[in-house]
Amino acid sequence: MILYVLSIFVSAFLLFQVQPMISRYILPFFGGTPAVWSTVQLFFQVFLTGGYAYAFWIIRRISAKQQARLHITVMVISLVVVAALGFFWPSPVTPDASWKPLNLDTPILDIFKLLFVAVGLPYFLLSTNSPLMQAWFARSQPGRSPYWLYALSNIGSLLGLLAYPFVIEPNLTLKAQGWMWAGGYLLFVLLAGYGAFKSGRITPTEPDIPKTTEAATASAMPSRQLHVLWILLSAIGTTLLLAITSQITQEVAAIPLLWVLPLSIYLLTFILTYSNERWYNRKLFGGLIIVASIGFLWALVSVEANYIIRTSAFCFFLFVSLMICNGETYRLRPDPSRLTRFYLMTSIGGALGGIFVTLIAPIVFKGYWELPIGYGLVLALALAVFVTRKSTQRELQIRFIYNVMISVTILLVGALSIYGLLGGKASSDVYQARNFFGVVRVKEIYPNDPEWHGYNVSHGITIHGLQFTAPDKRYLPTTYFARQSGIGLAMLNHPKYGHGMRVGILGLGIGTLIAYGQPGDDFRLYEINPVMVDLAEGQNDFFTYLADNPVNKTIILGDARLSLENEVTTRGSNNFDLLVLDVFNSDSVPVHLLTKEAFDIYLKHLAVDGVLAANISTRYIDLIPVMWKLSKYYSLTMVVIPTEGDGRIVFPSLWVLMTHSPKQFQIPAIAERVFSMKDYSTNIPLWTDDFNNLFQILR
Repeated sequence: MILYVLSIFVSAFLLFQVQPMISRYILPFFGGTPAVWSTVQLFFQVFLTGGYAYAFWIIRRISAKQQARLHITVMVISLVVVAALGFFWPSPVTPDASWKPLNLDTPILDIFKLLFVAVGLPYFLLSTNSPLMQAWFARSQPGRSPYWLYALSNIGSLLGLLAYPFVIEPNLTLKAQGWMWAGGYLLFVLLAGYGAFKSGRITPTEPDIPKTTEAATASAMPSRQLHVLWILLSAIGTTLLLAITSQITQEVAAIPLLWVLPLSIYLLTFILTYSNERWYNRKLFGGLIIVASIGFLWALVSVEANYIIRTSAFCFFLFVSLMICNGETYRLRPDPSRLTRFYLMTSIGGALGGIFVTLIAPIVFKGYWELPIGYGLVLALALAVFVTRKSTQRELQIRFIYNVMISVTILLVGALSIYGLLGGKASSDVYQARNFFGVVRVKEIYPNDPEWHGYNVSHGITIHGLQFTAPDKRYLPTTYFARQSGIGLAMLNHPKYGHGMRVGILGLGIGTLIAYGQPGDDFRLYEINPVMVDLAEGQNDFFTYLADNPVNKTIILGDARLSLENEVTTRGSNNFDLLVLDVFNSDSVPVHLLTKEAFDIYLKHLAVDGVLAANISTRYIDLIPVMWKLSKYYSLTMVVIPTEGDGRIVFPSLWVLMTHSPKQFQIPAIAERVFSMKDYSTNIPLWTDDFNNLFQILR
């Protein structure tokens, strides 16, 4: 008994430790976008399905002795692979810098390739362990239900998840995390290998796994409708998990804590529903879904509300929805003789949900419509369950729920897909596009007022640019970049302004800063999202800053840090007089652009008396401590310039300016606007690629 418990617990713990760890590690490779997490989850869901398929095959197709031999052989091979990678990489599961993609043309494919090499085989074997151990337990303990071991597995997974942001990440470097995980994997192989050896010595009775007398199970071969329901209910749960995770991380930050929170809720619902049927009460959760729906709909529209309250509303809705999905799935579970088939079908559903959110939705939908689709399907499920709650005929219940869910799925997905493919968008948008980096929207403002008519562009809930069409306002720098803002003061008062200034800008937006360009200036603009490049270059004639100013300008598509790093190697320093970091004003902060290693690259490109300017106008994150630590480490003079908004042209902003030449900030126009940092101090450590923690600076 203790062998099964330890083996399942260790494998589950490692399964869900590696997900946030490897995601956190590769996030800088792909621009820090929240889509990295959903892609990583899709990879792991697919490999989980592969592991369950392997378990189903060896349990059903080969003898007990052959099962043991095959499984032990594959585990030994995996140990050899892990050990070999440890010789060439910083740790056995953290790839070296040579694995950074040179471009981001195929980010999903690149992420899959990297994860396959780094953790593919170990993760595959870890995912096989729970169904195999449960099947071997049922073989060695005839008459006892093994489903409680699945609840135990999810407890181990939950502890692994929660340990990462609260214990592992704040105290260990990524390299140390990788080696610690590899040590845990060695322990797993020893436990699972011994379990496989013992199982191979058990002679199964006929039938291999005896039937139970549980009222909720069926010993016959499950029907086609039941197979589809296992898949569909699991797919709905995964769709909601990924969609709500995306919603949260886009509005706050792509950090492990906010990845872990929804996934922890996901695991908790499995623990509750699979450990005891009493945790899932149909009547109770039928009422809670109504309450949760009210909070969910409020959170969707209340974009200015406190993020903690909004996140709580999303998570409560996710919890209630997953309790319904997983509770109903468990009610439809088969006899333990069909255990591996059941887990295979649910894992296929999880993979399909991930494929839908990560691969299909960005192509057929203009917005994040997978979230309302998941919402509609959960309500349909709750209604179908309510209608059949008093029925005592299991097959009639299954058939009715099946018909309702298939009909609603076809209706919702089909209608929104057709709408999306026909160019559908939110009614207030004049343009909308979606890709790996998120949804970009263009809105027309003051359409009936020629004096203030214009367009703005937003990514998530953050406006990234605004341009008026009236001739007297068309060339004005607006929003966070107005003349009285920190960057406006830095531009207009720089000694080289109007004398062939060299400017680098990380984050193109709509090209607003080009409005400051003077004859002879040279601007290099770095942008990761091709949709933003198209809009800035004049697609649909919304924005014309780039076209209106004949200044010399070059746009570099790709992750800014990787591009700058490559330029240092191939062409040397750009000697920027002003290097602008306009990548932190969104509420999803790319941490890899805030580390010591990133600033090493920036400073190599900065002229001796150059100025580094960073827009840190975020709602939920206080970046001043991070900037202050970096300025002290590099002996830079740092000033902070806040600006009040005027409601139309100027947005409230907060800019940090840094330089090795303090006289730059003694100019009266700048000095009189500076927020004093004289007595400022912070206890947070210097951020590096190997060690940083956004949770420390949440407001």
